[in-house]
Amino acid sequence: MAIVVIGGHSRSVGKTSVVAGLIAALPERRWTAFKITQYGHGICSANGAPCDCACADHSWAISEEKDRSGESDTSRFLVAGAVRAWWVRTEQGRLADAMPKVRQLLDQADNVIMESNSVLMFLQPTLYVTVLDPETADFKSSAQEFLDRASAVILHDSGENNGHESVWKRVSLELVANKPIFRIQPPPYVTPDIVEFVRAKLLSTNF
Repeated sequence: MAIVVIGGHSRSVGKTSVVAGLIAALPERRWTAFKITQYGHGICSANGAPCDCACADHSWAISEEKDRSGESDTSRFLVAGAVRAWWVRTEQGRLADAMPKVRQLLDQADNVIMESNSVLMFLQPTLYVTVLDPETADFKSSAQEFLDRASAVILHDSGENNGHESVWKRVSLELVANKPIFRIQPPPYVTPDIVEFVRAKLLSTNF
């Protein structure tokens, strides 16, 4: 089983679009998709707004997506061709509580693609790709912590702001200087080069 993790330095940088794009481009993998959301104090880590994604016990919850309207992120995964899609919600810092159930679901999957940074604390994926947008100054601590584990970088290239260092003052991209960097001008978020990179990595890995 392959496990592909797609992370990113902030919200709204295209992580969900990358996951959906890879699911659609590699249907033979029969993906089970996960989106991991951490919340706290009534504020959703997914969009920074007041939310109702807190669980009743304020610890964690996992729900399977069934809707195929494409209105939610996990619904988009199904529309793209995922066999199953799961939304994992945990309180900030409590992802460990949900991992035993997540591992049970992993065991049922052919191949897995996950939208998360923090899951890297608990899994060694086949491939970890991080999405970076120099137009967005925010840089999650989880994205910074695992930047050196990235197999590749998907970098927004607006053609206007190439001074990443001045935008991310406390983050050094030297950690990924020798990693493949795929520049995108969305849409699309997933280019043929990205698809071929992921396909080749998965084929070259013994599961």
